[in-house]
Amino acid sequence: MTTKPTLAFYWCASCGGCEESVMDLAEDILMVFDTCQFVFFPVALDYKKSDVEAMPDHSITLSMINGAIRTTENEEMARLLRKKSKTVIAYGSCAHLGGIPSLANQFAKQDILSYVYEQADSVQNDEKIYPLEIIQDNGQKVTLPTLYNQVRCLNQVIKVDYYIPGCPPPPKLAQEALLALLNDALPPPGAILAPDIALCEQCPRLDSKPLDLRLERYKRPHLHPIDSEICLLAQGFVCLGPATRGGCEARCIQGNMPCTGCFGPVSGVKDHGAKILSYLCSAASGTAVEDLEVVFAGIPDLVGIFYRYGLAASLLPRKISTK
Repeated sequence: MTTKPTLAFYWCASCGGCEESVMDLAEDILMVFDTCQFVFFPVALDYKKSDVEAMPDHSITLSMINGAIRTTENEEMARLLRKKSKTVIAYGSCAHLGGIPSLANQFAKQDILSYVYEQADSVQNDEKIYPLEIIQDNGQKVTLPTLYNQVRCLNQVIKVDYYIPGCPPPPKLAQEALLALLNDALPPPGAILAPDIALCEQCPRLDSKPLDLRLERYKRPHLHPIDSEICLLAQGFVCLGPATRGGCEARCIQGNMPCTGCFGPVSGVKDHGAKILSYLCSAASGTAVEDLEVVFAGIPDLVGIFYRYGLAASLLPRKISTK
């Protein structure tokens, strides 16, 4: 019987980058293995769902769950880990806010399935065959998870104790959370384990940001050269740093690309996308409708820019189909 704190790590609807971020701890991951014991980590270790089901309730010290809730399997595993864990952390943008998977909330489920299995250019499916959720073959029953009509973030399904933002989170934040857990130094439940300041305050280009921005048009990064020294907003690019929480070490900025908002908003902001829109409107030149149409012509996908990581957690989390 181990006396070490026990850890579980699970992947719901996401890309797998959060698992990579844990591996990016590099040699520091040895500290994790020395001081803790993984009891469930399907990507890296051979544990089964039945192993978790057999554990006593609240016997797992910490479960870090990444990914949004997209299917019945996602929800089932999230609820199981919540039941077995003392503490649950929503790890990464998808668990925290819904992430990129929640952009699917703009479309009806059947429209998504029709595109994937019939309409996409790479698909040849003249028979219009779709996966079956249940099939009997040779006396065996095989099942697939049901796809929900709406993508949800983790706290819309289970109680979440803490949040680590990012797409993916920087390894430093994961390490700090584990150290805080081991030292019994976690903040009050509900906290986001990242600095509660706007990214602009940590940006290496802050000194070049004008106090009064007046932009005539927003630019798209792949269509214009980007100066590596000057504030991206000052150059006319849509950078979400003023409305996004810091703590990412400005990785996109360091790569000469604008912030896309994966850390979500600072505390007190009810809707990250609305906050972003408000800031960008305040920086636009002109006040007439025609002036603003010119300014925002450089942002062809408003939902994809303003709610890239947070549509599920927004005030308007999905489009209601009238079909």
